[in-house]
Amino acid sequence: MDIVKPEHYFDLSQFEHREVFDGLEFVWDVLKRISEYVRAVLKPAVKGKVMDGAYVDDDVYVGEGTIVEPGAYIKGPAIIGSNVEVRQGAYIRGDVIVGDGAVIGHVSEFKNCIIMNGAQVPHFSYVGDSVLGIKSHLGAGVIISNLKVTRDEVVVRINGQEYNTGLRKFGVIMGDGVEVGCNAVINPGTLIAPHSLVYPLASLRGYYPPRAVIKLRQRHEIVERR
Repeated sequence: MDIVKPEHYFDLSQFEHREVFDGLEFVWDVLKRISEYVRAVLKPAVKGKVMDGAYVDDDVYVGEGTIVEPGAYIKGPAIIGSNVEVRQGAYIRGDVIVGDGAVIGHVSEFKNCIIMNGAQVPHFSYVGDSVLGIKSHLGAGVIISNLKVTRDEVVVRINGQEYNTGLRKFGVIMGDGVEVGCNAVINPGTLIAPHSLVYPLASLRGYYPPRAVIKLRQRHEIVERR
C-alpha cells in the first residue's frame, strides 16, 4: 500500500465524510479540500444539546447526542457529528469536521482539521491543518505545530524521498489508533501510521511506520541538595 495514500492511515469505511479523501494522490492534499467540502455539504442544525454559556455560530451542524458545554465556542463553518463531547473552553475556529463519538477538549483549539470517529483531544492541545484518525488520542498538552519558523512550504521526508506539499500550514496526518503521550510536540509535516505509540515529551517530525513505538530517553542525575 502506498504510504502517501489516505488508505495507509485510515479505515475510511467507518467515516461518514470519507468523500473528502476521494481521488487524492497525497493524503495531505485533503487539507486543501476541507473548507470547500464543509461548505458544500453543511446543513446547519443543532440536534444535540448546547448548554447555557456556550456559543454556536449559525453555519454549524451539531449532531444528535452531542453536548456543547458552557464556555465552548464553535465558529462556523463546522460539522460536529453525533455523541461528541465539546468540553468547556474548547475553541473551534472554522473549517472543522468532527466525527461521531469524538472528544473536543478543555482549552483546546481546532482549525482546518478533521477529527475522525472516537478520536480524543481531551485537554490543552492545539490541532490545526491536520487529520486525526479513528480512536486516536492526544495526551494532555500535546501541541501540533502547523507552521515552520521560516514560514516556507512544508516538505515531507519519507524513507529518504522528499515531497514538497505546497502547503505553508500542515501539522500532522495521524493514523487510526495512534496514542501520543503528554506534552509531546508534533512538528510540521509529520505522518504517523496507525496504532503507533509516542512517549511523553517527544518531538516528532517526518514519517513513522505502523505500530511504531517512538521512545524518548532522558538521563536523570540525582545529587545531594546543599
